[in-house]
Amino acid sequence: MPAEGDFTKQATHCRVAFLLGEDHMRAIIFANGDAADPEIVRQWTPQADLIIAADGGTRNALSVGVIPHVVIGDLDSLAEADRAQLNRSGVPLIVYPTRKDYTDLELALRYALEQHATEIIIFSALGGRWDQSLANLMLLTLPELAHVATCIVDHHLSIQAICDRAEITGQVGDTLSLIALRGDAHGVTIEGCEYPLREATLPLGATLGISNVLSQTTAKITVKQGQILALHAQRAE
Repeated sequence: MPAEGDFTKQATHCRVAFLLGEDHMRAIIFANGDAADPEIVRQWTPQADLIIAADGGTRNALSVGVIPHVVIGDLDSLAEADRAQLNRSGVPLIVYPTRKDYTDLELALRYALEQHATEIIIFSALGGRWDQSLANLMLLTLPELAHVATCIVDHHLSIQAICDRAEITGQVGDTLSLIALRGDAHGVTIEGCEYPLREATLPLGATLGISNVLSQTTAKITVKQGQILALHAQRAE
């Protein structure tokens, strides 16, 4: 049985609005990529029910003043100073062997699902090795996450996979790009953007869905068949 931390209830402000049910449980995961923007992290973490650091993601959490509830991975990237701080704070470590089938981030995602998370926010998933960044993006397409609102937040960019419907909240003028995954996406409808689509097909590998612009503060996206990657970039102030 995995160790569990003291999952203290906290509060958050969301920049991306998903269609969530009443039984809402938010998990935040820090991966081992480039450091996240501290201001943006502070906007997301206050209402987190569960905060997970994936191995070296501990550094990214601690650097913005966040103590994770649990650390997961083979811990080959966990600095001794960070481990000492975790020990002082009583943070449980869930240790896996170095030779394993999943990356540390995937282990963290699966742990969040075991804890019945309905929303998962991932920081520091991009940067550094291209293979890791691409693999982290593809984790959004895990079948187990199909009905769990899961989003990678990288500074002012938010990325999520959509296989049915979602609402993305931002500012007029923000950029929204949609990319088909796993073949053509059919029945794609976009509302609240300068270039609306209705029951359209986004072909795999094509750029039809790139660089749309929010014309309202909320964009509504529906996909009837297939899966798309939605990238929302906030407009520079």
